[in-house]
Amino acid sequence: MEFLFWIKLKCINKIEVRKEAERVLKKLAKKDKISSVYISKKIGQIKENPYRFKPLRKPLQGYWRVHIGNYVLVYSIDEKRKVVIIERYKHHDEVYKG
Repeated sequence: MEFLFWIKLKCINKIEVRKEAERVLKKLAKKDKISSVYISKKIGQIKENPYRFKPLRKPLQGYWRVHIGNYVLVYSIDEKRKVVIIERYKHHDEVYKG
């Protein structure tokens, strides 16, 4: 079982970012370079092992999240296309709304 899980992890080879998340991350990169570097490292960790972080429950089933300070990065995993999709990056109070 562990071996199959490891093989599955090695198949993820691309990161995509939704337009809204891309806009927020670009804006942050201009304002706060230190946070931007930390977020990039977290995204690298997600790419290495997308199942490492916490899966969300209903109604957000199928999404995963990682906390970065007071903010949350929400992503999904498309196993067929072998892609991790960054869905949202918002403050903890806002990320789970609509």
